[in-house]
Amino acid sequence: MGCGVTKSDHFHKHSRKALRAAVLIQRWYRQYVARSEMRRRCTWHIFQSIEYSGEQAQIKLSNFLNYLMDNFTPSSNERNLISHIFRENEVCRDTEWERHFCYKNIEVPEIYSGPHLTFPLTVEQAVGLVEAFRNKKFLSQQQLHSRYILQLLLETWKQLRMLPNINRISTCHSKEITICGDLHGQLEDLLLIFYKNGMPSLEKPYVFNGDFVDRGKDSIEILIILFAFLLVYPSDVYLNRGNHEDHIVNLRYGFTKEVLTKYKMHGKRILKLLQKIFSWLPLATVIDQKVLVLHGGISDLTDLSLLARLDRHNYVSALRPPKRRSYNSAGTSIDSDVDEDVSSNSRIFQRRTSLLYTRPLGTRSSFQNRSLQDFSDRIRFSGESDLELSRRREFIFQCSESAKTLNTAASSDSVQSENLKEEWKQILDLLWSDPMIQDGCIPNEVRGGGCYWGPDVTEEFLNKHNLQLIIRSHECKQEGYEFCHNRKVLTLFSASNYYDVGSNRGAYVKLGPDLVPYMIQYQANSMTRELSVRQSIGRTERSALKVLREQLFAHKSDLISAFKQYDSQNTGLVSLSDWASALESVMHLGLPWRMLSSQLATAKTSDGMISYHEWFDELAIKGANTDHIEQGLLETLYRHRSTLETIFRIVDTDNSGFITMEDFRQTWKLLSIYLKMEISDDAISDLAVTIDRNQDGSIDIDEFMEAFRLTDKKSRLERGRSMFMGTNTDLTKLDTDPNI
Repeated sequence: MGCGVTKSDHFHKHSRKALRAAVLIQRWYRQYVARSEMRRRCTWHIFQSIEYSGEQAQIKLSNFLNYLMDNFTPSSNERNLISHIFRENEVCRDTEWERHFCYKNIEVPEIYSGPHLTFPLTVEQAVGLVEAFRNKKFLSQQQLHSRYILQLLLETWKQLRMLPNINRISTCHSKEITICGDLHGQLEDLLLIFYKNGMPSLEKPYVFNGDFVDRGKDSIEILIILFAFLLVYPSDVYLNRGNHEDHIVNLRYGFTKEVLTKYKMHGKRILKLLQKIFSWLPLATVIDQKVLVLHGGISDLTDLSLLARLDRHNYVSALRPPKRRSYNSAGTSIDSDVDEDVSSNSRIFQRRTSLLYTRPLGTRSSFQNRSLQDFSDRIRFSGESDLELSRRREFIFQCSESAKTLNTAASSDSVQSENLKEEWKQILDLLWSDPMIQDGCIPNEVRGGGCYWGPDVTEEFLNKHNLQLIIRSHECKQEGYEFCHNRKVLTLFSASNYYDVGSNRGAYVKLGPDLVPYMIQYQANSMTRELSVRQSIGRTERSALKVLREQLFAHKSDLISAFKQYDSQNTGLVSLSDWASALESVMHLGLPWRMLSSQLATAKTSDGMISYHEWFDELAIKGANTDHIEQGLLETLYRHRSTLETIFRIVDTDNSGFITMEDFRQTWKLLSIYLKMEISDDAISDLAVTIDRNQDGSIDIDEFMEAFRLTDKKSRLERGRSMFMGTNTDLTKLDTDPNI
């Protein structure tokens, strides 16, 4: 009355302000979420690119070693260095295997305080192992005694030999089946699964889908637990083979080193028996005739009937082509290489495989070192090697002349060789393949093995075998699982915090009679509960960038050459676009370099140009005192550090952790052939003298590799530790650092 302002006017005025404020807050929040998601995806891309690059390098190295075995004469030094890792069947008869790994002569001392096992195992003993590992009551002093390990492995081997290639199990109304993905030596994840879901039992069956070992620090403990429950509940615990259940892969990713470190006296015997066990692990599991569980995936050639009848134990390493088995006069098994001249008209070669393909497809530049070609067209042999090959050809020619009467047998061998090649390709696809969005089936050039298969291949495969779902693992997913191909393919990954603390969740799935997947997610590390979203994203981002900087620094020479191609005036400056193009042309990681420039390149001029010399000064990482070492050799060491360590482990035939000076030189010569580069004897000698500080004529492999580590912590991608092991205090300091 009189003032002309009502309560309604006040209400509408304030509501408009509140609405504008809400819109601003909503817009800010959406931008924040979008930026966080962009950072998360970029970080994930860095981690996966470097991980797959490492796997590709491992397969390339394996391919190279296979080439040496197949093409060098048996007396050559290079072949002798590596031949022992390919002797898959040194002891062939089952009775001889049991005698070779006899545990009865190993005494358990009275001071041993760990679990004692008696066989047949009981439920109480299996549960006791889990509790012992959980409580760490005895692990601080010693491991489970090697006598019990060997006995457990022998019993496991006997049990696995009775299982088919493809297990077939069924659900019922009273119980669900739990399926777990990759564990990769992370015991805390397995223990958390048992805590949340219960331990294996008659009422709670489990399927573990491969990759139990490597990268994590507790791989042997995981195997002990899984094998124990397999023996106690053989009809309720099922283990599928993964691509890391392979002794060639174990050389690079840490399991071999872990076993030899924990079991110095009997580690070699344990590893040899594990080779045999890995080869006997079933390849897949089918649930209710409708759900297929396998580790990697399928291809357009995958045939379950073929996989069901092949001899899986012949494939000790899936990276090594199969052997044709014959028998000598004494009845002992002898393995010979499969005939390489298999007809290219066979269906197995209509789609090019990524592993050990003998005829290149397209130009070399089209693959940018992504494809895994036969090394026969890559290696420049010395005159001595050419002489060896000519002698070998002459010997083969003489043998063929004397064997003309065996044409019928040779024809039979050719058919057998073709069948073995087809079997091997099926196993390789099953263990190494990944799904893709597009239709079709193409070689997996990123990993270097297996294939990428599309939704059309999935649909055809499911219809052919009357299935409705494929559950596979093999790929880390941020949420621990991911559906694709119209929800007909489920990727399951059970190793949480795989790249770093907070990087991803783990997950397992439960299937009831309705076969509808019920997902359970988790994160095993308690630190993840203490981190805010901002801290978690920032932590994993810093870890990824740290590893990426190491990779860039290790490619300094190649990067400078690439920059100079864009810097025709030799000003030391390149544009942001040219900087990104140069990085991708050298690194081949497929990363959004322009977006990463704000974190990687701060040495910019006022007009946005990048001073690449100053940028390398920023990237410089303090390593060993290397001023006296030839720069080219040093950069090779940094860049191919994991490959070099793998070769060291191969050359270390007695698994002592030490190699002689001569073996050290031979290792570098092997690496130089592999990389097609010249490394002088003087440079190798200078490096050897530098490392052999006590001048005892031998080199400690661990000490050598640690001396030339670019970062202060081992990366999980390289071995088994988190790439950034900071504390909460460290995180607080980093969050308040204005430079970050």
